[in-house]
Amino acid sequence: MEKDLIEYIAKSLVDEPDAVSVTEAVGERGPVLELKVAEGDIGKVIGKYGRIAKALRTVLSASAGKDGKRYGLEILD
Repeated sequence: MEKDLIEYIAKSLVDEPDAVSVTEAVGERGPVLELKVAEGDIGKVIGKYGRIAKALRTVLSASAGKDGKRYGLEILD
């Protein structure tokens, strides 16, 4: 569910929604969602001073917290 949520939000933000992909990986501290967007859209997902990226992580944390899970979010370039 968290994967779909991040994918939906990211597709709403970018100019090329077909290039958005979210994969789940295992990191050092647990599960991590890896968000990949088109090269020209990376700034739209990160935002000024990382504000949008921080908001995505906050939404992810709130969504996963309901189920007692914990996810990380990495934005790949």
